Amino acid sequence: MLDRGGPIPLYIQVAELIQEQITSGELRPGEAVLSEAAMEAEFDIARTTARNVARELRRRQLVHTVQGEGTFVGPPGVPRVNLARAMYVTIADDIAARIRRGEFRPNRAIPSEKVLMRWHGVAKVTARQAVARLREQGWVFTVPYRGTYVSDPEKWPDE
Repeated sequence: MLDRGGPIPLYIQVAELIQEQITSGELRPGEAVLSEAAMEAEFDIARTTARNVARELRRRQLVHTVQGEGTFVGPPGVPRVNLARAMYVTIADDIAARIRRGEFRPNRAIPSEKVLMRWHGVAKVTARQAVARLREQGWVFTVPYRGTYVSDPEKWPDE
């Protein structure tokens, strides 16, 4: 239970909880620590507080962060557990499947980065990587300052 009115900053309290999970073996080397978005939801904290938690855990040399993939227990180079594929690939594949099923129609907007962040509990950079992957594959196109839209079916990749 977090002491929101006490003298110890919230990010230190959350870092202590995660450190306890690591030292007890509940989180093992190579396993992912909660994402910033998941920390926000789990502990009811702000995104900046969640960022500070990750920074504090890195400072204590308990974890390392891989851009676009997450924060993992142990130092860089420790083999990651169950890292089947990057989260942005999973998100892009989900959106592509929804386009193929007709949930998102040609020349209509796909969900915004903020919506993708909320749906999947990821950081903005991960949502952007997912949209960039969809764009590279031909599923979508982006109109600056307007949004990202589903491409015409003839531009979609072959199955």
